Amino acid sequence: MKKTRTIFLPFMTVLAFVAVNAQEPVITSEEDAVITVMKKYKEALQNLTIDRTFVLFADNSQVYEQGGIEGTYSDYIEHHLGPELGHFKKFEFSDYEIDAEVHMPYAFTTETYIYTIILKPDEKGNSRTIKKKGVATSILEKIDGKWKIIKTHSSSRNTK
Repeated sequence: MKKTRTIFLPFMTVLAFVAVNAQEPVITSEEDAVITVMKKYKEALQNLTIDRTFVLFADNSQVYEQGGIEGTYSDYIEHHLGPELGHFKKFEFSDYEIDAEVHMPYAFTTETYIYTIILKPDEKGNSRTIKKKGVATSILEKIDGKWKIIKTHSSSRNTK
């Protein structure tokens, strides 16, 4: 019986230590602040502007989209999203949901949505509407007291 106690007590001590020191998600105004950053980005896209979005991203951020590596947010704007926005008449999100989890100094978000893009008419006056179901996951870091997106990945598929 003594051998059982010798093994059992250290095991229980380790379990108790792990349970007490396990890092729980921080559910406070930090979560709200993270959600605000993500919603500001979404709102900027809906307004077809990127002017105030650079402050939402870390300088060395990484953007991944549809299986591609787009580079930093600045690269993404210059070579991809910036030129695309010029062709959009409307960019709208619906059925938007966001989940955020904070583990200081990082936060993790998952957004699901349906987006609808209405393209400006071409030279023949034809316009086109694109409607897709999307998901995005992002990692944010608290840098100098502000939440910044350091990595983001989005993908989409046709709606049914």
